[in-house]
Amino acid sequence: MNVDMDKLKDIIGRSPQESNFLIAVLQDIQREFHYLPPEALTETARALNVPLSKVYGVATFYNAFSLDPRGEKVVRVCAGTACHIKGASLILEQLENGLGIKAGETTEDMKYTLEVVNCVGVCAMAPVITVNDKYYGNVRSDRVMRLVKKD
Repeated sequence: MNVDMDKLKDIIGRSPQESNFLIAVLQDIQREFHYLPPEALTETARALNVPLSKVYGVATFYNAFSLDPRGEKVVRVCAGTACHIKGASLILEQLENGLGIKAGETTEDMKYTLEVVNCVGVCAMAPVITVNDKYYGNVRSDRVMRLVKKD
């Protein structure tokens, strides 16, 4: 996957070129490219005058960041206790079948990434999925694909 270096430099240039803006820059890069390409980490280290090892350390410490390409829509299935009891495994099965991928994978067209997470913190709405930053509660397995495909 080729990275548009002009776009990358523009993203990095929006923030002050100081090390304490590292996380903000990485968030902006992730938002644009849906992951952190190696070239982006190298360019960020250079621009902010931060060791590349520190940039990689931050990028791998926070699970909001990904070093692997992700889809435009990241679908997360909560597998916490409340969601598990209320059928999270059936929801995951429907999503895997409907998207043609397993948890942890991305569709070939780069539209969807499917993940399982331990808890999204809204147990009263169980079972829950998220699509990017949007939460869906009381999800039914027979309707989950409609939720994911809308927009």
